[in-house]
Amino acid sequence: MAKYNLTVNKKSYPVEVADDTPLLWVLRDSIGLLGTKFGCGMAQCGACTVHLDGTAVRSCVLPVSAVGNAEVTTIEGLSEKGDHPLQEAWCEVDVAQCGYCQAGQIMTAAAFLKDNPKPTEQEIVDTMSGNICRCGTYHRIREAIQVAASKTH
Repeated sequence: MAKYNLTVNKKSYPVEVADDTPLLWVLRDSIGLLGTKFGCGMAQCGACTVHLDGTAVRSCVLPVSAVGNAEVTTIEGLSEKGDHPLQEAWCEVDVAQCGYCQAGQIMTAAAFLKDNPKPTEQEIVDTMSGNICRCGTYHRIREAIQVAASKTH
């Protein structure tokens, strides 16, 4: 077991885990942040998406040893009051059905909008195509991203 001092949502967390433990399980099992979900375990569905220094990454395949000094942001840390433009747009458009994939969807979209604040519909489709929604709310996800983008400018 190795000791790590992770910065997650601007707080420091000392953890002791095996080097190859996926960040997802450190977040959920060691730190107790349950917003990030396990979906496939192969970085194919996007449910486990978090930010590593602002970049969207799949935490189910990222070993904790690769985090280094980077700052991790989970859905719990995206905004203090749940008022990130995407979170508000998600509610406004009524995106969620089962809600299981939504944290990963929002985290992917947040990193995308940070780098591309005025995306085209096709850019949204292309970026979000790696995130699976088993309920099929893709049209509402796309609409919520457009709503959030329009409100931030």
